Amino acid sequence: MNRLSDILDQMTVILSALKDVMDAEQKQLSVGNIQSSALQRITEEKSSLLATLDYLEQQRRSAQKAQHSANDDIADRWQTITQKTQHLRDLNQHNGWLLEGQIARNQQALELLKPHQEPSLYGANGYTASASRGGKKISI
Repeated sequence: MNRLSDILDQMTVILSALKDVMDAEQKQLSVGNIQSSALQRITEEKSSLLATLDYLEQQRRSAQKAQHSANDDIADRWQTITQKTQHLRDLNQHNGWLLEGQIARNQQALELLKPHQEPSLYGANGYTASASRGGKKISI
């Protein structure tokens, strides 16, 4: 196998791994209670895979310049990569919508809880909240 074929095979493997990670991300975003540590791990793994994919893309371009004649095998592999990339783009967009929904629900929960928040211990002037409400200061 030549260098370009090896690079395309590696890209296909990374794209499959990226799909698994994005499926896990989607599952995490679809549950009512998100585990932030799990989502952070997923995000870090996704970033690592995307960096690897970017590196392989640079290698592919270099190898393709070196090999001017593309055969059917290379074309088939590139078609597979293109299809997987389009599917992952759609999956990523869907996950973004799920994340926006989670953010909106969290914002609604915060707005619901705001009226019930305990007053601050100190006011903006630096005095206790009771002193800032017009309470009398007593000097001895």
